[in-house]
Amino acid sequence: MTIDRTYEVKTFGCQMNVHDSERMSGSLESAGYARSLDGKPDVLVINTCAVRENAADKLYGTLGSLAQVKRERPGFQIAVGGCLAQKDRDTIVDRAPWVDVVFGTHNMGSLPTLLDRAKHNDEAQVEILESLETFPSTLPTKRESTYSGWVSISVGCNNTCTFCIVPSLRGKEKDRRPGEILAEIEALVADGAVEVTLLGQNVNTYGVEFGDRLAFGKLLRAAGAIEGLERIRFTSPHPAAFTDDVITAMAETPEVMPQLHMPLQSGSDAVLKAMRRSYRSKRFLGILDRVREQIPNAAITTDIIVGFPGETEEDFADTLRVVEESRFASAFTFQYSIRPGTPAATMPDQVPKEVVQERFERLTALQDRISREENERQVGTTVEVLVSAAEGKKDAATHRLTGRAEDGRLVHFTVAADGEQPRPGDVVTVEVTEAATFHLLADAGIQRLRRTRAGDAWDRSQADSCGVPATPGAETAGKGPVSLGIPLMRAR
Repeated sequence: MTIDRTYEVKTFGCQMNVHDSERMSGSLESAGYARSLDGKPDVLVINTCAVRENAADKLYGTLGSLAQVKRERPGFQIAVGGCLAQKDRDTIVDRAPWVDVVFGTHNMGSLPTLLDRAKHNDEAQVEILESLETFPSTLPTKRESTYSGWVSISVGCNNTCTFCIVPSLRGKEKDRRPGEILAEIEALVADGAVEVTLLGQNVNTYGVEFGDRLAFGKLLRAAGAIEGLERIRFTSPHPAAFTDDVITAMAETPEVMPQLHMPLQSGSDAVLKAMRRSYRSKRFLGILDRVREQIPNAAITTDIIVGFPGETEEDFADTLRVVEESRFASAFTFQYSIRPGTPAATMPDQVPKEVVQERFERLTALQDRISREENERQVGTTVEVLVSAAEGKKDAATHRLTGRAEDGRLVHFTVAADGEQPRPGDVVTVEVTEAATFHLLADAGIQRLRRTRAGDAWDRSQADSCGVPATPGAETAGKGPVSLGIPLMRAR
């Protein structure tokens, strides 16, 4: 195939957006585009997020800086997709008329066609669908990693959290057929991956469409049985729907990593009620206790919002108490910001910004202390680290490489200059020698280096000037559907 045009995808936001960007890249490559290697693509795709207050500012600031590029480079095209595109629609072209394509969360596969149409008609193309056109994981993909892959098991959300705009942008929850999910995982493994992360707005409600509340636990067990798959992670579950069978499936499936991201949002029952989070702090802490009973070495992380409307100092003290009891390995902490279109945006008693900032600083100081203490408990332990290419290149001064331990912690480890060099995707066994707040150090040398198929795949990708080949959609990839005892649904 002759390559006439190049592309670049710029991603803002969550893991779901990262996964969507891989699908956008795959769709473009299937249409004959090639990834830009010189920073001057013919097509720039911006995949947007709408969750944070500054999301629009970030987008329009980026678009503003591209106006001059557009004037100087005839034929250069700009496409805007993702959650903010789904939300703002025609506003984007009104504010930045040099944008060529605006597309939403439900029609990513239309991107190449929309670009061609915009070029042919010499006018912006805006196409926002209200419901899912094609399940994202049936689209071709251009993976960023040879050794790890994202697998979407559902899209959308049935919850009505008052601070969240995602359900209105992603729609109601839609679950994939289990056979399609497992076939995609098999295809990733066949392509060299040893790790997958299962994605969903609420992964543990998987099965809601076919009436099986135990479906997610079954899926974990079935994925663990796929030969060659070594590590399974998932994000994010919802505490209200987190059942004990999932904990048991995690404990009994060695391939499921001892890591759990469990969003708290607030430790105050009053605030949780105002957020429409259908659990309370006692239930949340009970889940953590049961996880640690069966998986003592589990590293648990969380999300917390500070300054939700009506939050009092007493409410915030409850959050600090729950954080202290939870002993999170780390936490994503956010200052509440008004998102137009959400119920919380019009609630009374909005907390002053200076109060939110002061509480935020107290919370992060507490969590930083706990993170460091929990990391210090790892000193002297032996961990297996999956070597990463994305999270850090070799440090010439320290001869350190970077990777993730089984529990998800970031580990920087020393490699002897004259020793065997690990590749991204290989697994090393190292002893933790020092702890910091956000990472571990392992400076005693590598105890064991295990070469993997993933490392071999990374070698091939470096030798292949075209990069990692796009993986076919899950409809045709792998060994075909695998039954979990879950009714298979009609393909969308």
